[in-house]
Amino acid sequence: MKKAIYPGSFDPVTYGHLDIIRRAAGLFDSLTVLVMTNSAKRTLFSPDERVKMIQGLVKDYPNVNVEATDRLLVDYARDNGKNIVVRGLRTTTDFEYELQLAHIYKKENEGLETVFLATEMEYSYLSSTVVREFASYHGDISPFVPASIIPLIEEKYR
Repeated sequence: MKKAIYPGSFDPVTYGHLDIIRRAAGLFDSLTVLVMTNSAKRTLFSPDERVKMIQGLVKDYPNVNVEATDRLLVDYARDNGKNIVVRGLRTTTDFEYELQLAHIYKKENEGLETVFLATEMEYSYLSSTVVREFASYHGDISPFVPASIIPLIEEKYR
């Protein structure tokens, strides 16, 4: 059984993330969207808020579940029987960074493979950072995120 993890901070989840989730859900038997804690980032939403946000958006995918962890990805994967990491790539800069991580994952957990999915062109510019920046200035974020989470984001900037 192909059990994949799609890790990220998802702060907030964007259309780009959802595109990777949709495509990965079609490739693997099960997909865990794993909300990670990144000590280098100051987040807008708590891990629990991000999990709930994503759960509401992936409810139509029976093989997708959403969890949060503050552990190392390699340890989470080993302890939960996951053998594939899914990463989305927007640019060559993303590739260089993600390739380094893939090598680290493999060194720490030999059974863990990384699969890269190229982001659809229409989302290649999109990041959670862009969403937060637009939202902080009360800009229109509707091209970037689903309508159902716009009020949650806007509330954080009131």
